[in-house]
Amino acid sequence: MTLKCIAGIEKPDEGQIVLNNRVLFDSQEKINLLPQERKVGLLFQNYALFPNMTLEENIAIGVPKNCKNKQKVIEEKINTFSLKGLENNYPHQLSGGQQQRVALARMLVNEPEILMLDEPFSALDEHLRWKMEQELIDILRENQGSAIYVSHNKDEVYRICDRIAILHDGKIEEIKDKESLFNNPKTYNSAILTGCENISKVEQISENKVYAIDWGVELICKEIIDEDIKYVGIHKHEINLYPKIGLENSFELKLIDVIRNRSSYTLVLSSIARDSRDASSHIYAELSQDEFNKHSFDSMGLVYVNINPESLLLLR
Repeated sequence: MTLKCIAGIEKPDEGQIVLNNRVLFDSQEKINLLPQERKVGLLFQNYALFPNMTLEENIAIGVPKNCKNKQKVIEEKINTFSLKGLENNYPHQLSGGQQQRVALARMLVNEPEILMLDEPFSALDEHLRWKMEQELIDILRENQGSAIYVSHNKDEVYRICDRIAILHDGKIEEIKDKESLFNNPKTYNSAILTGCENISKVEQISENKVYAIDWGVELICKEIIDEDIKYVGIHKHEINLYPKIGLENSFELKLIDVIRNRSSYTLVLSSIARDSRDASSHIYAELSQDEFNKHSFDSMGLVYVNINPESLLLLR
């Protein structure tokens, strides 16, 4: 919806949309530029190619009417996107990757001031997705303009984007560079979307200690806890097994299950004081294959772990 409003396909109830100091929409000033006046390129999830038009015709429809070298521009884009020889093919005769390249070419011939992409790889298989992702990164570098990229895939976003915003219920909860966001999210939704596997509701005990309600353990934190903190999180690779006795945040937990991944193992743990059948009480720890092979787990299913206070995420 946000992308459609920027592109002029949908009209917001109120507010203002400004691109490079150019007002595209202003409800108070009664400004609402037509889509073709906005210089915005939007790539839909399904590419929105015209089925009754050839590849070349689909690209041509995006060229501005006042363009003097229309055919040259079209040919350049066909060559740039490795579509030579497919000019007379219809969309149903193209692969998913070829369709996407046609849609990108159609968008770029109009020389938009901003590119907007709505989960462009969701319909592609893994191998093609990776290849197209690399092509898109090259296109964004060459374009040198602004781009908005929408995705639920955290790894994809991390590889492609420099600055990331977490959008929830129509509002931006956080916006910052990708390193800061992934390493230190500040909200529950940010932690979920950036891949934090362990999150518990908390009650504050003191200025630097909380009780993790879902896990049934007390945790010492590295910093003074704000009053609006409602959750605590920890990435599964940050949980240490068999630490030295006496370290802060060290606990004995029940081993519920071991999940084998391609190159690692995930231990499913639970507090001794909690019902192990309750999934919300589970704590996940990840070990490499080498680390896993070093340990012989207690026959009673008990594992001693440590959580570094500096690795805890305090979340609103």
